[in-house]
Amino acid sequence: MQHSIELAVLDISGTTVKDKGEITAAFAKAFEVKGYSIPEEKIAAVMGYKKTDAIQSLLEEFAEDKSVISKNYIDEIHRYFIDDLIDYYKNSNELEAMPYAEDTFAFFRKHNVKIGLDTGFFSDITNVIIDKLGWLKNGLVDFVISSDEAAAGRPHPYMIQELMKRAGVMDSKKVIKVGDTEVDINEGRNAECLLTIAVTTGTSYTREQLELYTPDYIIDSLEELPALL
Repeated sequence: MQHSIELAVLDISGTTVKDKGEITAAFAKAFEVKGYSIPEEKIAAVMGYKKTDAIQSLLEEFAEDKSVISKNYIDEIHRYFIDDLIDYYKNSNELEAMPYAEDTFAFFRKHNVKIGLDTGFFSDITNVIIDKLGWLKNGLVDFVISSDEAAAGRPHPYMIQELMKRAGVMDSKKVIKVGDTEVDINEGRNAECLLTIAVTTGTSYTREQLELYTPDYIIDSLEELPALL
């Protein structure tokens, strides 16, 4: 590799795991339980954020009575979302890696780069996904962190910084970040990563939308990643 990289941090849904619209659907359904009809494009705009932060943001926009917005109220909606998505992932045969994700992990392995995954999901959802794919137990990745395991989620740098600690990496300029949303890009930038790379494989952001946040590179498939590095 032309770059001296010690840690690659990749997003989960939409980047390394296929998103077939189930997350947006589960989010919309959780709000519907409370009587809200949230447009799909509004949900897409907050994907990548810590999910409780995303719920609060949408409530602040769509709740007519702002006095209902409280931690308990947000947690109730989040619980509906979690339960629905866990049920989907446990029972679906459609959970699968994004094309070239596991090839990308093998590329990093070959070059002695530690592999960390981070996500806006809480750990109860993340664990179901990663267990079902077998990525940790089979040694395809080294570390996984969820947004409830850090002081704050994206776009804050804390998840990347925690992964650096776990990997024993001291210099953020030896870290790259790969993801499919605005907050992935800003997370990488806030962590002062060597490179922040956006991928267009998610369902929330087009190439044109990702360009607005000026990542170092935009790719259309993880297949393109090794050639950049």
